[in-house]
Amino acid sequence: MDLISLLGLLLGLAAIVGGQWLEGGHLSSLLQPTAFVIVMGGTFGAVMLQSPLATFTQGIAMARWVFSPPPLPQRELIERLAEWSHAARREGLLSLEGYLVELGDPFMRKGLQLLVDGAEPERVREVLEVEVGVQEQQLRLAARVWESAGGYAPTIGILGAVLGLIHVMENLTDPSKLGAGIAVAFVATIYGVGSANLIFLPMAKKLQAHIARLTLMREMFIDGLVGIANGDNPRIIESRLQGYLVP
Repeated sequence: MDLISLLGLLLGLAAIVGGQWLEGGHLSSLLQPTAFVIVMGGTFGAVMLQSPLATFTQGIAMARWVFSPPPLPQRELIERLAEWSHAARREGLLSLEGYLVELGDPFMRKGLQLLVDGAEPERVREVLEVEVGVQEQQLRLAARVWESAGGYAPTIGILGAVLGLIHVMENLTDPSKLGAGIAVAFVATIYGVGSANLIFLPMAKKLQAHIARLTLMREMFIDGLVGIANGDNPRIIESRLQGYLVP
């Protein structure tokens, strides 16, 4: 669980709700189902229109990374690569074939298989870097689903405000309906601007940070494999990989 994401979301919502309460406003005035439907429905409708189905569904699925980031055991990876390096130095690259069965990550299995098959170091790097680049691009496109939502939400909020004011103008002769229309107008703007700047845009930035960490870990894996393929000293490989770790 990423506690800072949870605390940040709670703090942002508490600041808005608390400010409303301190000003003497009623919390119930911020609950407008009509405004919520307009803003959220319009926002995600626009995002769905601009995104391919696979990208949209992947972006929605990645939302859990904000509070439950993907595991990135960098130190364990360094230990594993060091173990492979010692084994290759003692018994040759073919001895690494026994490690393939314990790998659950298709990317790591592919890299190790290239090593076992005797691919040249630069060929190993070339093949794996192409895959890393494609995967990173796909993940960043999926993360932009939330960035796009953050761009559309304020505009849809303004649209909801205009709709509310139209409702007000249509019922000027009936004062009992004026309050509801004005409430929808202002609350729709709050929903649009608030969801964009408190939820959607921060989520997009957090996902991009996780993608960068995932890409860095894969680059570290490639660096270690190339070192093994070159026959570098295991201690040198391990020392170089330690440089990828964030202090």
